[in-house]
Amino acid sequence: MSLYTPILVLGIIAAGFAVVSVVIALVVGPRRFNRAKLEAYECGIEPVAGGAVGQRFPVKYYLTAMLFIVFDIEIVFLYPWAVTFDALGTFALVEMLIFMATVFVAYGYVWRRGGLEWD
Repeated sequence: MSLYTPILVLGIIAAGFAVVSVVIALVVGPRRFNRAKLEAYECGIEPVAGGAVGQRFPVKYYLTAMLFIVFDIEIVFLYPWAVTFDALGTFALVEMLIFMATVFVAYGYVWRRGGLEWD
């Protein structure tokens, strides 16, 4: 248990800092509310009364987000592999080549489907 004590202490300090920061901001911060601040934030799109409710967003937004996540995950797996490359051997090299080939197949698919067009 003594090995986990520093991690537990760090977690308690981090949670305490977060809670104290929020409480201090609520107590000390200015309270100047106006109509614009009380409205929902809609990414710059003005809500129209009587307009289409539940407006659909283009799929490109979601496709771009998924591409970002896929390539971030690739980097997360690639970095530790690169750090210990010498100790891993040939098997790990083959596994990483298969992993990268799979990611590049997905990249090629998205490219052919026009997911990288920024019109």
